[in-house]
Amino acid sequence: MTGKLFVIGTGPGNPDQMTPEALRAVEASTEFFGYFPYIDRLNLRPDQIKVASDNREELNRAQAALERAAAGGNVCVVSGGDPGVFAMAAAVCEAIDAGPETWKTVDLVVVPGVTAMLAVAARIGAPLGHDFCAISLSDNLKPWEIIEKRLRMVSEAGLVIALYNPISKARPWQLGRAFEILREVLPAETPVIFGRAAGRPDERMLVMPIGEAEAERADMATCVVIGSPETRVIARPSLPALVYTPRFLKDASR
Repeated sequence: MTGKLFVIGTGPGNPDQMTPEALRAVEASTEFFGYFPYIDRLNLRPDQIKVASDNREELNRAQAALERAAAGGNVCVVSGGDPGVFAMAAAVCEAIDAGPETWKTVDLVVVPGVTAMLAVAARIGAPLGHDFCAISLSDNLKPWEIIEKRLRMVSEAGLVIALYNPISKARPWQLGRAFEILREVLPAETPVIFGRAAGRPDERMLVMPIGEAEAERADMATCVVIGSPETRVIARPSLPALVYTPRFLKDASR
């Protein structure tokens, strides 16, 4: 008889953004597999065991968790944000797909969470109020040429774009190149939101036009949201600006 495998997200980092369903999954689990900072966000009991690993060990982590669940344990795989958005739910499914038949009998429960682009959007207004997409700028798992192609296509389609994994010490140039590509299509006044650590004490929200956007404004704790040509900025006296994308597209020929 197999156990149960929960895959949860802790949200963008604010404890209040972790869902009640995810908290119940934590309560029901005895072993926890995840990246060090994400597991450390949990308040575990003395009888609960955590198995932390590095950020690039997603598939090994998924396999280890499945082995324990297949042996009868109640196991929890921990992601940041939402586990299904550039996170561990896909790695677990990939491991099941390529693994032994016993892993296909594990009771898998993927618990939806709050992903970074939703937290940033909520803090700044409603930039995702119309059609949007999410793209990871990390080329660890896909060729950079594919990322460039997708950036061009979605900007030409008029979508708001949320950029995950925008920049790191190992990947210092991709965000700057992404801005160059987007400037070829988007008006210079298109707003860009640098949403860092949304909901946490070190939160920082910065809005600037894409014509002036600087990659150095971002780090790996930042979700960068690029508006569409329809996205608007509302200046407010003594209050931060609001950014929103209207629900109605005036020019149906776009």
